[in-house]
Amino acid sequence: MPKIRRIHIIQLAFFLTTFATVTLSGEFWIRGKMWLAGPYEWPDFVEGLKFSLPFLLFLTVHEFGHFFTAVSHKVKTTLPYYIPLPPFFLVGTMGAIIRIKGKIWSKKQYFDIGVSGPIAGFVIAFASLFYGFTHLPAEDYIYDIHPEYAGHGKDYGLEVQSDSTMNLAIGKNILFSVMEEALVEDPSRMPNKYEIIHYPYLFAGFLALFFTALNLLPIGQLDGGHVLYGLFGYKWHFLISRIIFTAFLFYAGYGLFTPQDDMNTLIWAVPYLYFLYVMFRSFKMDRQTTLMYATIMFALQFLMPLVYKGIEGYSGWLLFAFIISRVLGVAHPKAEIEQPLDWKRQLLGWIALIIFVISFSPQPFIME
Repeated sequence: MPKIRRIHIIQLAFFLTTFATVTLSGEFWIRGKMWLAGPYEWPDFVEGLKFSLPFLLFLTVHEFGHFFTAVSHKVKTTLPYYIPLPPFFLVGTMGAIIRIKGKIWSKKQYFDIGVSGPIAGFVIAFASLFYGFTHLPAEDYIYDIHPEYAGHGKDYGLEVQSDSTMNLAIGKNILFSVMEEALVEDPSRMPNKYEIIHYPYLFAGFLALFFTALNLLPIGQLDGGHVLYGLFGYKWHFLISRIIFTAFLFYAGYGLFTPQDDMNTLIWAVPYLYFLYVMFRSFKMDRQTTLMYATIMFALQFLMPLVYKGIEGYSGWLLFAFIISRVLGVAHPKAEIEQPLDWKRQLLGWIALIIFVISFSPQPFIME
């Protein structure tokens, strides 16, 4: 059997596995039903499709946006690899990726391949949210999932939380809030922030915006980094990418430790300072300068909450900051051909950055 056919079979197997794990996870988020953990029938799996189909369509369109653009530039690449996770772990997948196996010669190629995926995926995210907001079920839908809310109203869960160890709330972004305000005709049907996970089209659309924003962060070789490089070139990317990464890291760790913390908490500040040192190693500075950056960052994160008490950071971003710093990198390779982009591509680049702004949630998932 030719090698390429074996690869295709493996890719197909990964897709089918991901399809199953995401669908099973979808029903878990919608109604809390877990396969192999109680009564689970075919209609339960079918209901999980309300989540898996729009979400996997988003992933597929995003990756094939990259794929077809690379092919049009004659840059060798692979078909998407879908990454399954066990059912009920997150949403049953870590997403999908393609591998660029050919050389990218020009700034225009970097830009086209980078911008195509998020733009294409954003269309699906928008469509999923549009359908979700315009087809909200009746208010008693949530009472079927949470019978304890009946007689109290759908916001009962905001006041009286159960004894479960975790309550997940969604932190809305600009686009989500604007679409909610513009499209929801009957506000009584709109769930509160704790219950959006039970509305599959809204949840899938929100997650699609979340991953779109992550990819469009204008840092390193993320899709947004390619857009930044295309718009401003190597010299300005070098500077802007580092500034944005520094701001991102600062917000992620803001207030993680404060002078009001007890010693049992503050003892973890030492390994956190080392973590910051490792993050700034991606700037390729000497050790003394790197340590200085890390120390200044820690001091600001530690002391500024005493002055600006109304601002909260989001420590959930620290993991992604680590992935950027140690895996993806903050820098961008310089193309051999650095011709300026035409005005159409420049316009598309600014549209992509606007999509990033309206899709980004400072605190996307709030655990309470």
